[in-house]
Amino acid sequence: MTSAEEVKRDELAGFLKVLPPVEFSCVYGSTLHPNNRDKSSMVDYIVGVSDPLQWHSENLKRNRDHYASWMVHVGGAKLITEIADEIGVGVHFNPFVTWNDKMLKYGVVRMHDLLQDVLRWDRFYLSGRLQKPVHILLDNLDIENANSSNLRAAVSAALLLLPHEFCEEDLYAKICSLSYMGDLRMLFAEDRNKARKIVQGQFSLFQSMYKPFLEEYETKNMIRFSSCGSHKANIFQNINLSTTSSLVSLLPQAMRNHMGMKLGEQKRIAESGRVVCDVMISSREEAAKCMQKVLRRTVMMSSARQAVSGFLTAGGLNAVRYLGKKMAKAWKSQT
Repeated sequence: MTSAEEVKRDELAGFLKVLPPVEFSCVYGSTLHPNNRDKSSMVDYIVGVSDPLQWHSENLKRNRDHYASWMVHVGGAKLITEIADEIGVGVHFNPFVTWNDKMLKYGVVRMHDLLQDVLRWDRFYLSGRLQKPVHILLDNLDIENANSSNLRAAVSAALLLLPHEFCEEDLYAKICSLSYMGDLRMLFAEDRNKARKIVQGQFSLFQSMYKPFLEEYETKNMIRFSSCGSHKANIFQNINLSTTSSLVSLLPQAMRNHMGMKLGEQKRIAESGRVVCDVMISSREEAAKCMQKVLRRTVMMSSARQAVSGFLTAGGLNAVRYLGKKMAKAWKSQT
């Protein structure tokens, strides 16, 4: 890490001192764009805590103005946590927080829920966020290491949706698009070219994130690179049924369970002596279509639940303000 990067990291981490103690924190979004010069753009944080109810109770004492006024007066920390858990996907966002001449948004999540989503894709919400470049500021429980299985699964899912030949940028764009499949915001409030633009703006960060997994897949003869070293170099993947089955086996358990219910399962005894259920695959196209359908439904449900939760907890004015900014960006991208 360069001295400039350390200064930026320390500056971003400074906001955590305003909050009650957290177990995990990362920054994401346009803040990480190497060419970002827009100092007015919102800085996005995710913070993981062991007990959201206790944490929000303490944060309300320290930072009452971070919350919608009606939430504070009607139900406080208990209502905030209940809405996030029962209506949303376990994440409470406080948008439009002003600190140190910056506009911030931070999402608060229970550490157990964060870990489950990263490992299982139950909700495919924060797991999708962590498949893109993030700047980790604090990681007491080694989420970065656990996220390796999430990144490996993202590569597998993207490969299933890509043809025999593609370029490295196509791969990262497909990975980036996974968490937008079925997202209701993409219908009217998001830039439809968002995935490609994210990759083009942070290509080197995607490369460093996914290099170990691409090397792993190359060693297993699942993919091979052309001799050219640029990001326009072609990647060739093996599309036979054996490789397809291997890719599916690397998807998270929740995803395989849903695919197994649709395509059928076959039991076998693993080397460990444990009974394992494999998804029955008759063709690559069928497996890819099934996975895409399951993923789209998961994202659609999560985005709908989080939209309702966000509208309630952020307050109508802030929700409309945030949606307006999103729609403006989407409109600008289409003109």
